[in-house]
Amino acid sequence: MSLPHAILTALVERPSSGLELTRRFDRSIGYFWSATHQQIYRELGRLEADGLIRTLPAPRPARGQRKCYEVLPAGRAELARWTAAAQDPKPQRDVMLLRLRAAAVVGTAGIEEDLRRHLDLHERQLAEYEEIEERDFPPGRDSAEDRLRHLVLRAGIDLETFWTGWLRHALAEFAALSAATGPAPSPGVPDPAASPGEPRSPGRTGASGGSVRPGGPGGAGGPG
Repeated sequence: MSLPHAILTALVERPSSGLELTRRFDRSIGYFWSATHQQIYRELGRLEADGLIRTLPAPRPARGQRKCYEVLPAGRAELARWTAAAQDPKPQRDVMLLRLRAAAVVGTAGIEEDLRRHLDLHERQLAEYEEIEERDFPPGRDSAEDRLRHLVLRAGIDLETFWTGWLRHALAEFAALSAATGPAPSPGVPDPAASPGEPRSPGRTGASGGSVRPGGPGGAGGPG
């Protein structure tokens, strides 16, 4: 039930029309809690029906005018209740980590190229976050609201920093594996080192003989 609370947060910060709200999600909240425009509009209707928000009266009623929403006292109380309630961390699920575990038994063909693509995506996201930090949180912006919002942004920066570092380490491991065993053959191409009729040994190109436990954090968009 976090999407309605994300919408309540945005509307407490500033009353907005549905269109303005979708744009604000795309620029800020959507980095860590994404939602489609359709989901946002549907949730606005539910929040209004539940008496948590209302449509502001238009100063000059006009055909096709956008409705602007504000939070009612009941909505603010619900947001405060939800914010204060304890919640457990969610178990991490990451496709890339699962693919690496599978590569240990079926071979690494195709994985290295995708790791490079993920690294590029995370480097771009990190650069975007750092640009936002420089623009929106210059020295001296130290109100309680600014410090908490900056803390959220720092989580994104730290997670992207983690993933870029981990992906570089993973690529270095692949380079070491390739130097030791040769490049991974393409899917469907027999391993020339295998005897006729002998299946290719997956251990020759596996990512790791050890256990990969997907428990690390995923960045905005995650590497999977």
